[in-house]
Amino acid sequence: MGPLAGSIPETVPLRAAAWAAGGTGVLWVFARVIRGALTRRFGRPVRRVFEAARVPSDAADVRIVTEPGAILRGWLREPVAARESGRPGPVALVIHGWGASAADMVPLSQPLLDAGLRVLLLDARAHGRSGDVGVATMPTFAEDLRTALGWLRRQPGIDPDRIVLVGHSVGAGAALFVAADDHAIAGVISISSMAAPREFMAERLRARLPGPAVWLALRYVEHIIGHRFAEFSPLYTIGRSTAPVLLVHGALDSTIPLADAERLHARIPDRSTLLVLPEADHADFGSIQEGKLSLLRFVYDAGVHPGGTTCPSPKGRPDG
Repeated sequence: MGPLAGSIPETVPLRAAAWAAGGTGVLWVFARVIRGALTRRFGRPVRRVFEAARVPSDAADVRIVTEPGAILRGWLREPVAARESGRPGPVALVIHGWGASAADMVPLSQPLLDAGLRVLLLDARAHGRSGDVGVATMPTFAEDLRTALGWLRRQPGIDPDRIVLVGHSVGAGAALFVAADDHAIAGVISISSMAAPREFMAERLRARLPGPAVWLALRYVEHIIGHRFAEFSPLYTIGRSTAPVLLVHGALDSTIPLADAERLHARIPDRSTLLVLPEADHADFGSIQEGKLSLLRFVYDAGVHPGGTTCPSPKGRPDG
């Protein structure tokens, strides 16, 4: 009895240590597998070949150096009247969605130019012609927007009080994230934004991982990106901003349902406008022409318009 009784205090810690070591090893392997899978699937998109023909001849090439030393690239377009006047004027800072590029947003720039705004089409890091980043996420998109905002506000031709952010999908969420803390933003045009990134990611992870692993994977994603999902969730950030928001969403969006835009609108009904494009899917930028009058009305009401312009009526006739 003595030796057996005496072995219990020694054996239990040894077994506990073995279990702890085994558990740590399992978690380590799980983390390596999850990190690799997440990075391959969601970390950085495959860059598409740049097609110069897609960029209008009037676009000026822009290079912006970020604090880490990466280069952001973009295209700056100016209305003829703004270019000739030489006076500081309003600008729309436009960022694409995950896996896209500034060139994809060219169709969206035309109605903004028609409204009298200069337009900076920005490539986020790991996209288009910009430099790399370890993992491309909504927060890194937001960092790039903040860097571009700083650059724009230093330009002599830009009125820093009349800057509107325009984003698509992940870029839309990033724009709302930036506006939540930068109350000098005059307006946000959010196109096809998700309402809750955690829900969006969880749905996709469930198709690849067993149920119990999804929660761990989500926490690991937060570790990788350095933010909790709640911090940059559009449902949260849209309520913290003070800028008016135009929520543009396609009724046929097969990536992010229209219900997400409706949830965002319900969050701030007095400060947001919901524009539904009946025939548009997730990235049908050409369809924005269907809502051009609503876009012009939003720009006018937000004060992001050149002096002397008139606001179109719902029927397309100038007011007054």
